Parts: sequence; C-alpha cells; structure tokens
Amino acid sequence: MRYGVSGGRPQPAPLLEVRNLTVRFGGVVALDGVSFEVAPGDICGLIGPNGAGKTTLFNCLSRLYAAHAGEVFFDGRALGALPQHKMAGLGIGRTFQNLALFRSLTVRQNIAVGSTCRQRSGFLAHALRLPSVLREEASQSRCVDELVALLQLGEVADLPVAQLPFGTQKRVELARALAASPRLLLLDEPACGLNHHEVDQLGTLLRDIRSRFSLTVLLVEHHMGLVMALSDHIVALNFGRKIAEGRPAEVQRDPELVKAYLGEPNMEIAQRTSHPLPLGEGRGEGL
Repeated sequence: MRYGVSGGRPQPAPLLEVRNLTVRFGGVVALDGVSFEVAPGDICGLIGPNGAGKTTLFNCLSRLYAAHAGEVFFDGRALGALPQHKMAGLGIGRTFQNLALFRSLTVRQNIAVGSTCRQRSGFLAHALRLPSVLREEASQSRCVDELVALLQLGEVADLPVAQLPFGTQKRVELARALAASPRLLLLDEPACGLNHHEVDQLGTLLRDIRSRFSLTVLLVEHHMGLVMALSDHIVALNFGRKIAEGRPAEVQRDPELVKAYLGEPNMEIAQRTSHPLPLGEGRGEGL
C-alpha cells in the first residue's frame, strides 16, 4: 500500500481502501467506479440522498454483495475473494439500518454472539469441556459484562431484546458489534428512529468508543448534524457516483452535493446564504 507524505512526515497507509467499485442490479448501476480511502482512527461519514448507493457499498464491504468491478482492501488485503463469515474475524464489525438481533435471546446472549468469531476451540474441545473452552467462556463473560456497563444496559441485561425500546435495541446491536473486537466498525444509520436526546447521547458514545477501542469508523447516516459533528472526513454519493469528498465544512458547501439534496432550482438560494447547507434527514434507502 502507498504511504503519503504530509509536512515531511510519512503517513500510514489507509486501513480501508475502495478502488473503482462497481455494482449493477440488472440495468441499474448502484455503484459506478467509487473510490476513497479511510485512514486508521478516523470517523468517515458516507452520505447522500436515498438511493445513492450507501447501503450497497456497505454490503460490498461486508461481502453480502459481490462487486462487478473494482476491489476493496482492508489493511492492505483484498477482500473480494474472502467468504462472508471471515469478515468479523478479520476485524470488520457492522450494525444494520434495520435491526438484526436475535429477538428471543437476552441482551447478554445477543452480545455474546458477537464474540464467537474470536473463539478458537473446536467441537470436540467444547464437548469435553477442556480448559481452553473454560478460559474462552470466562473471557467472553468478562467482555459481555464490560460492554453491558459501557452501553448502560445493566438494567435490561437479562431481558429478551424483543421487549426493549428501539433505541435500547440499537445499543445492544452496537455492543454485539464491539464484542467481536473490530478494527473497522461499519455503522448503518445508527441514529435512525432515535429522538434528539438519544442522538446527542449516541454522538458522545461514538466518540468514546472510537478512543477506547482504537476504532476506525465508516458511518452511513441521514442525521446531518450528527455526521458533520463526528466525522473527520466525508464521502458523498449520488446515483452510485462519488460527487464530493473532504472535510465536513468543505463537503457541506460543494455545489454537486447542494444540487443532489436540493435540486437545480434551489442551488442559487443555497449559494447566496452564508450558512452551510442544511442537509435534511431521510428515511430508508433502496440501494
């Protein structure tokens, strides 16, 4: 991988590199030659109107979709040939726009599922209850306890997640992703369905876990206030193409992004104002 130079100092290679990624569904081009990089330790916001291709990109990173062209590199390793079940063990965790929890299991049990990718003991070792299995189970229990405390889930830890409010279930899913000890965390609309107070709490929590776990984060989110406040770097998509990239203040005023959100007739109004583009919130995404 390349090393850049800034101020005379070598810069580390990107943890995530997307190169010319293209995905088609029949005649629809969901991603059209998208390229960008995410540096280690950064929070990168991935934004764009509904149908821009954000969730499709996430599904490629998770290996749920196979790209028709281009490649994704994680820490210098090409992901295109790797099976889906290897992603978590490689160091990539994910939450979903629509919750993907085991609704009949308790909070603790759901979180514990996230750590199974780190277990090395096989079927026979578990059947015989070998010491290695007992050590892994003790480590898993400590991990679950720490995440329950961190995400303030203690009062509901032994309840089935189906009984919990949506915002609490969001925290359970985040805890499950963290249980896998990821290096890259993919967050798909974590603020969807949350009220303003919960969104503020989420912003504080994401900053905390980024620092605490030395995470790199790729964030898809329609709540622009949260994205602009959290992100070190932003990539904007529209109709499957990258239309803007840079720091939040730069991207917010980009003419292509203004047009994508507000449409051509409103561009002159947006360009006359001295305030950044008030990108609105959205719901759902088709691609």
